[in-house]
Amino acid sequence: MTLSSAINSARSGIFATSRSIAVVSDNLANALTPGYSRRSVELSTRVHGVPGVHVTGITRANDPGILENRRTVEAEHKAAESRESFYKGISDSVGTVDDPSSLASFQSNFDAALIEASSRPDSVQRLNALSAAASEYVEAINRAANEIANQRNAAERSIEQQVEAVNASLKEIEKLNARIVLAEAAGNETVALMDQRDQAIDRVNTIVPVKVVPRQNGQVALFSHGGSILLDGRANELTFNGKRDLTPYMTQASGALSGIEISGLSIRTGQNGAMKGGTLAEAFEIRDVYSVDAQAELDMVARDLIERFQDPTLDTTLGATDAGLFTDEGAFFDPANELGIANRLSLNDVVAIDGSGETWRLRDGLNAAAPGNAGDATLLRGYSEALDESRSVVVPTLGAVNVTAATLAADVMSRFAHAHENSRISLSFTAASFTEAHEMELAEGVDTDAELQSLLAIEKAYAANARVLSVVDELMETILRI
Repeated sequence: MTLSSAINSARSGIFATSRSIAVVSDNLANALTPGYSRRSVELSTRVHGVPGVHVTGITRANDPGILENRRTVEAEHKAAESRESFYKGISDSVGTVDDPSSLASFQSNFDAALIEASSRPDSVQRLNALSAAASEYVEAINRAANEIANQRNAAERSIEQQVEAVNASLKEIEKLNARIVLAEAAGNETVALMDQRDQAIDRVNTIVPVKVVPRQNGQVALFSHGGSILLDGRANELTFNGKRDLTPYMTQASGALSGIEISGLSIRTGQNGAMKGGTLAEAFEIRDVYSVDAQAELDMVARDLIERFQDPTLDTTLGATDAGLFTDEGAFFDPANELGIANRLSLNDVVAIDGSGETWRLRDGLNAAAPGNAGDATLLRGYSEALDESRSVVVPTLGAVNVTAATLAADVMSRFAHAHENSRISLSFTAASFTEAHEMELAEGVDTDAELQSLLAIEKAYAANARVLSVVDELMETILRI
């Protein structure tokens, strides 16, 4: 080896170790930085031309299989969180069996107040207590219905916000793709840009799970798991026309609510649609499926309650289309207008404490011309029997069944509680899967002990190359002295 060859080899070694030190320093500095991928220097031996070592580039420790698995289970976990939150809110609104403010408890209180009023029909205090108990039961059903409406409106707002977030992130990824192409063309490092792009892809992925497909010059294309093109060269735009103050009558099928369009083309929503698997699809499920089913359950309870007390054969002072003890916002209930009745359910104003307050009508008839025999408990006993009667109702999940009012309220609570428990189990499972996948990804990240060991090896290599230059310098001085 000539002296010039030794100098060139040592110089290339010092340059390579300098690059390695910079990379190790970056790794140690970003060991706790979310989204940072561990870097390493790629070295190769120079075969032709000037001898020495050649830095071929900086690579990221990024396993595509581990990354894809983590993204998949993370999207499932976020969707499960949304579903559990919905069912928790609904279950809490109707209560549990041992909850004194549950539907079943208010129904039981109303039943008990009927029995007490029947035993002393002349007692104004007991008639007033009966009116109050009936009003509390109505308010409990109204509160549960309002919770469903609130959850549905929240889902609508969430869809709108998520669409905006996806569009913004897709535009960012498009720009990063372009910057990576330019950086590679100029011979610059692109690892930092790729980290930024991966973070933007992660933001899209929790909303709409994506498949990442490599393209030329370091670019990527994004497709939803349902096959929709989100980005391939240029980002496609998602559009959604959000509404305010949704009512039970508003559905996507009727055209009153918006779906999703990608670059002007309508796509299927929900967990079986083109955007399946993430929080966006789950928000559509909450808005269009879960809340609709929950509304139907509560409407069934409200309808049953009205019809038990709206029969003219029970209260002979009622006409065929007169409102009974429980009303559709003060009016006669038409079974053809069942949708949303849980929201409109009200106690007849003539006996409501906050209305006319003529509670004697609970004993003598809602449309009685004047108070009757104060000791006559016939109508009150009839009310109690109507409440305990087994009637045929159509349960959305079971079909036609014969139930009492108490059983019906308890069954609805049980179904909501069961749905919440299932969502909790699903959330627990996805959380465990996500934790495991995340830990596998972290294992590919920065190991500070390993980086410090590498730094020691790099230091020795740097010292060795520097020693070669020092020896060559000494030899050159010796030759010049001769």
